[in-house]
Amino acid sequence: MARIEDYALIGDRKTAALVSRDGRIDWLCVPRFDSGAAFAALIGNDENGFWSLRPVEPLQATRVYRDRTLTLETIVEARGGSVKITDVMPLGTSHPHVVRRVEGLLGTVAMQMCLRARFDYGSLRPALERNDDAYVVVAGPSAMALRSSVALAIDAGDLTARFSVSAGECVTFDLVAHHSWRSLPEAIDVDRAIAESDRAWREWVDAGDLAGPYADTLRRSLLTLKALTYEPTGAIVAAPTTSLPESIGGARNWDYRYCWLRDAALTLEAFTKTGHTEEAGAWRDWLGRAFAGDVSQTQILYSIDGDRRIVESELDWLTGYENSKPVRVGNAAYNQRQLDIYGEVIDALTEAAKRGLATTARSSAAVAGLIDFLERVWREPDNGIWEIRSEPRHFVYSKVSAWRAFDDGARYGELLGIDGHASKCGALRDAVRADIEANGWDPQRRTFVQSYGSDRLDATALLLVTSGFLAPDDPRSASTIAAVERDLLHDGFMRRYRTDGPGGSVDGVGGDEGVFLACSFWLVSARAIVGRVGEARELFERLVGLCNDVGLLSEEYDPVARRMVGNFPQAFTHEALVAAAIALEAAGGQTTV
Repeated sequence: MARIEDYALIGDRKTAALVSRDGRIDWLCVPRFDSGAAFAALIGNDENGFWSLRPVEPLQATRVYRDRTLTLETIVEARGGSVKITDVMPLGTSHPHVVRRVEGLLGTVAMQMCLRARFDYGSLRPALERNDDAYVVVAGPSAMALRSSVALAIDAGDLTARFSVSAGECVTFDLVAHHSWRSLPEAIDVDRAIAESDRAWREWVDAGDLAGPYADTLRRSLLTLKALTYEPTGAIVAAPTTSLPESIGGARNWDYRYCWLRDAALTLEAFTKTGHTEEAGAWRDWLGRAFAGDVSQTQILYSIDGDRRIVESELDWLTGYENSKPVRVGNAAYNQRQLDIYGEVIDALTEAAKRGLATTARSSAAVAGLIDFLERVWREPDNGIWEIRSEPRHFVYSKVSAWRAFDDGARYGELLGIDGHASKCGALRDAVRADIEANGWDPQRRTFVQSYGSDRLDATALLLVTSGFLAPDDPRSASTIAAVERDLLHDGFMRRYRTDGPGGSVDGVGGDEGVFLACSFWLVSARAIVGRVGEARELFERLVGLCNDVGLLSEEYDPVARRMVGNFPQAFTHEALVAAAIALEAAGGQTTV
């Protein structure tokens, strides 16, 4: 199996596929992000489904995204010549399509194609039959149809093709997913679909407000974040994958194909701060529907259409990525309490309102309800931002996020449509601050700790600086950053917290994990804010240097094995990259990216 960083993302804002350097699609869920996978070799083996398209005798390959798009182009030098393979999931189609186009560049190249569909995460071997101009694979309600400009054959349940492409010639494949009981979707014009998708991606990203020496890096992260939005509802998934391990061979393998309120809120801040407010409006409307009639029912995550129950289970027929088990679908964290989400949501809506997004009666009522609810519960323990599976605690960052919610209500109540709450929010803000300073500060080490009464540190302490809870010139900003660096830096990158030490990890999971890339970008932002711009710039460039050849980052990084780990690509990481770049620019830091 390819390394995580050897994959590129293609998507249509309904679902996404991962394409490896050697022309394999090893992951695709249809018809949407959180559906069962039809190609699941990524977290299993070849018997669990893949789609390969490559020269019979490849020599070397290079790839790029077409400028300011999500269209992947791979140039493959092979015995006999070279070809360009274009992979795209066209936008705006009624059904999910995966289009693959082979163009001869030089000489004549012998090619081979193999499509092995296995629905329900690789467990179901489908029926395969010819239907008019397409070959159709069917298993229960699920079906996919493949059309091609070259002859296809059925070989032991696989769809295969062998053909040659000479310079100037072109071969196309169009795979479309549909419900098995409905009519076969009509064929699309492949070249037109690619061109229209390219135009749509470029128009969107060019509408943003980007400048400076690292604008291209920001564009790629923003395009990645946009690809993780679910167009029909406005939800935003944390990642398009499940169970890519945080440590190879370990058990920290989670399903991220859902909408976490925190991750989505931070993604929206990345959008709004770079000139994109349409997504904030769509997510605000999704949020209003998900909240229903009582904000006390708010969950930390939902399905992409707003369903509340996301039962976690294990798929024991899958071997896991590089034998990292268990493979999980669903996420039991949906029934946890994480107090930080209320502050993240209110802050995202505040930022959008400051950028010109009009409030609605429903959004104003939601913010007012969230503040009233937070007033009742902010003193209670919770599971924290890292979703611990042990006893709830009084996490410092959860309290800071409550402080920020009340601060937003006090300062921007009129923008949020809750100006009558300003006085109450101001008093609550002051009460929360006093509580944090009394219980979350370690005067001996001069740092804020992970939770009240604990001696452990947490990378979220950096967010006390970036959120404005601590002023840049407050001595506690510098000393907290320094303490976190001493305790959590590993090979120059940040851990979330220590998973070792007396009593084991606070999270109740066990095992180890890589360094957390979002936390490392938080350190960039914190350093920049307190004036350590040179160090911030150096770390930023080192982190951006971890991006794979097409600009994507996973959740974590293993600095010993020097490889990406965790779900991929990760929204949390890319939004933190955007925030770090903005912090560097505000501090006057120049990069060479």
